[in-house]
Amino acid sequence: MKKVIVKTVLFWGLWALFSHNTSAQKNPFITHMFTADPSAHVWQDGRLYVYASHDVSPPRGCDLMDKYHVFSTDDMVNWKDHGEILRATQVKWGRPEGGFMWAPDCAYKDGTYYFYFPHPSGSDWNNTWKIGVATSKKPASDFKSKGYIPGVGGFAMIDPSVFIDDDGQAYLYYGGGGRCQVSKLNDNMMEIDGDLVDLKGLEDFHEAPWIFKRNGIYYLTYSDNNPGANRLRYATSSSPLGPWKNQGIYLEPTGSDTSHGSVVEYKGKWYAFYHNMALSNQGNLRSICVDELFFNPDGTIKEVIQTK
Repeated sequence: MKKVIVKTVLFWGLWALFSHNTSAQKNPFITHMFTADPSAHVWQDGRLYVYASHDVSPPRGCDLMDKYHVFSTDDMVNWKDHGEILRATQVKWGRPEGGFMWAPDCAYKDGTYYFYFPHPSGSDWNNTWKIGVATSKKPASDFKSKGYIPGVGGFAMIDPSVFIDDDGQAYLYYGGGGRCQVSKLNDNMMEIDGDLVDLKGLEDFHEAPWIFKRNGIYYLTYSDNNPGANRLRYATSSSPLGPWKNQGIYLEPTGSDTSHGSVVEYKGKWYAFYHNMALSNQGNLRSICVDELFFNPDGTIKEVIQTK
């Protein structure tokens, strides 16, 4: 009788393991094109959406990045490509040579989706960055370029991230080249409300700020300057404006020289999105990935285990 019980338990244990492995998330989870800089959000329809930049193949470099896509899922396994939502030729104020459509973000307020993207306004690209805005009534289509946020941009200032707090106040974070800034956004979500403030004290900040809130704690994640293999660090605060307390590294290098991520809660679990170059072995042909994120009892983040 004991042998029968042991065999039965072993059978069902192996079956459960096999079933889990065959249905589990595979990384990278988008394989039909090269994508990077995933910005993840859960919207009113209950789906999780990822707004990503696009590494154009064959590669020429970061200057060729263009044609943003949106992907969504309702089970973290099966992903839908909603297609292209914006390209450089649709940005009238942008760089005449095009390209340079780098890491984006999206926000939702009062029935409108706001898509934020960095793009240069001139041929002298690194000195003419602006934060563009496109809007739509749908989360993954029909976006139209509406201009850029006045007074925001300049040398190396890229990677917009918009956080809307529980009271409805929206904040714009962005930065690059070792400098990170934040400002409140007006109700129209296209103008800043007040002065831009430099976030000081972040350990080894490089670029890619992302903000989320959990159990009353604000988390600011970002990419550091680790040579040739950026890591994702984070800091915490009791306010969206800081001051910030450095908490260390939560994602070690992914194989790509760059790193850019986002964090979101979906159906009771937390997820860390990032990119690597597992499909191409080329730093300018990247692919987006996701793994579950876990927290310690004190709210600090456990290191992400990167899966394949």
